[in-house]
Amino acid sequence: MREILSFFSWRTWRTWRFVKFLTYQKLTRQSLIFLTLLSALIFAFLLDLGFGSLNIPINQVLTILLGGEPEKATWTNIILKFRLPKALTATLAGAALGVSGLQMQTLFRNALAGPFVLGISSGASLGVALVVLTASATGTSAIFRGLGIIGDLSLVIAASLGAGLALGLVLLVARRVQDTMQLLILGLLFGYATSALVSILLQFSETNNIQTYLQWTFGSFGGVTWTQISVLAPVVVLGLAVAILLSKPLNALLLGESYASTLGLAVQRTRFWLITSASILAGAITAFCGPIAFLGVSVPHLCRSLFNTSDHRVLVPSVTMMGGILALVADLVSQLPGNQLVLPLNSVTALIGTPVVTWLVLRRRG
Repeated sequence: MREILSFFSWRTWRTWRFVKFLTYQKLTRQSLIFLTLLSALIFAFLLDLGFGSLNIPINQVLTILLGGEPEKATWTNIILKFRLPKALTATLAGAALGVSGLQMQTLFRNALAGPFVLGISSGASLGVALVVLTASATGTSAIFRGLGIIGDLSLVIAASLGAGLALGLVLLVARRVQDTMQLLILGLLFGYATSALVSILLQFSETNNIQTYLQWTFGSFGGVTWTQISVLAPVVVLGLAVAILLSKPLNALLLGESYASTLGLAVQRTRFWLITSASILAGAITAFCGPIAFLGVSVPHLCRSLFNTSDHRVLVPSVTMMGGILALVADLVSQLPGNQLVLPLNSVTALIGTPVVTWLVLRRRG
């Protein structure tokens, strides 16, 4: 009897050691990937600062960031006044849209869900259109220009309310529609409806406001100033903080809402905070940068494939970094280093995101 117990104790110890080894290997691999993503994010950030219509050596960029004197004094103004706000905005936008898309894909359990597909960005666009296009008609255009940071905050509030209303309507419909494909179709229909309302607003708006709004719809990270970043950054950080706190509830939702409720999860409360976080993230970025497409859909899938996991405790920080990397790369490509021409940002993100979504569809069919 003692020999049998000794044998099973030895086998149990060996099994425990093997499981511990596998866990250590997984953590080591994840740590290495995280370190690689962080290094790539820093590298892409420095490249975005150094390359553009005027190329600045990376060592000179580092000198400027560290408070030193570069070879040319004009480089300091270019970096600190123009390129650094643009790079920070791109990093924040990529992180916000990626995490927002991850939340929506988990909430709806649909691989193609995202802020843009389900109409969140469309609702945010309508909110901004109501502020921008009706400013002249209501006589408030001069007021918004004079408000400065408060005027910027009004755009964030308008876009966030529009995004929250859009997602709230989608959630309301989701209770009665079980088929996710029908839910996506309804989200697209909502996008068409908001586009129709924006078209009506355009018909009665002044030419300057129309041009401003159309330019805004192309998407850009370059129009955000330091004053606007002082509004954008805290809003995005708040939305990301809520997303991090929701990591465990999101893992529970992967099992389905019914099963998650049996585990003690307050599903209705979790939905509310998911709506809040996704609306803040998508609304703030749409307000300042325009409706940036594809990042919210493609980034979560890249991270799932890279880490081979659905654990949101891993996915949320990795999507934050991967989103920042892809947004910086898209901004770098749109600037066409060494050329004065600037491509529409949405065109570049579509070229990056389309192969990812196509690969996802083909993989699901296979």
